Amino acid sequence: MTQNIYDDPGFFEGYSRLQRSVEGLAGAAEWPAIRALLPDLYGLEVADLGCGFGWFCRWAAEQGAAGVLGLDVSDKMLARARAETTDARVRYDSADLEKLELPKASFDLVYSSLAFHYIEDFAGLLATIRRALKPGGRLIFSIEHPIYMAPRQPAWLTDEDGGRIWPLNSYQIEGKRLTNWLAEGVVKQHRTMGTTLNLLIKSGFAIAHVEEWSPSDEDLALHPDWAIERERPMFLLISTRT
Repeated sequence: MTQNIYDDPGFFEGYSRLQRSVEGLAGAAEWPAIRALLPDLYGLEVADLGCGFGWFCRWAAEQGAAGVLGLDVSDKMLARARAETTDARVRYDSADLEKLELPKASFDLVYSSLAFHYIEDFAGLLATIRRALKPGGRLIFSIEHPIYMAPRQPAWLTDEDGGRIWPLNSYQIEGKRLTNWLAEGVVKQHRTMGTTLNLLIKSGFAIAHVEEWSPSDEDLALHPDWAIERERPMFLLISTRT
């Protein structure tokens, strides 16, 4: 089961104060780049996996989507999403993406923002999404960049007997990562970029666009603290279609 860290009171309080939580899509640095990947949503059936506060769900409805399904494991996130949504075309439901079930050939677009790096069985999730998409449907998502999830450490660590071992968070060593972000012990799942792209291909997706997001000169003029994103990207954006 996916770790439900977002219902931890301390984590939820901290997350609610983030710029992207207060300002919505406009407060997400990578949103303009993701928006450029999206098709015309008019008349489309859309699913948002890891919908959080529902910002994208409401935006999709504003763009004319015929129906929008927002799914999240967090009851606290869903409660706020429901409270802030009045459009009848948008509905929310609780779902663990590790055990997701979706009706076959029901969606034109499956979208996800910064949720898939929490998923251990990514291949299983991709198979579910592939079945749920209509012919020609699209999967567009963002994740934490694998480089960001495996920060540099000393080249070697030493075990109890004085032998050298690889750092547990070396880039090429995939698997669980424990981080302290807004709360202690947040569990994420690290995969290399190659593994991520190859899983998409093996699952039957045609990759249309891959972007290692970096701030523009205009972005840096407004947000000088984003300069580090040019040294190691934080976001990986991927657009695919069936």
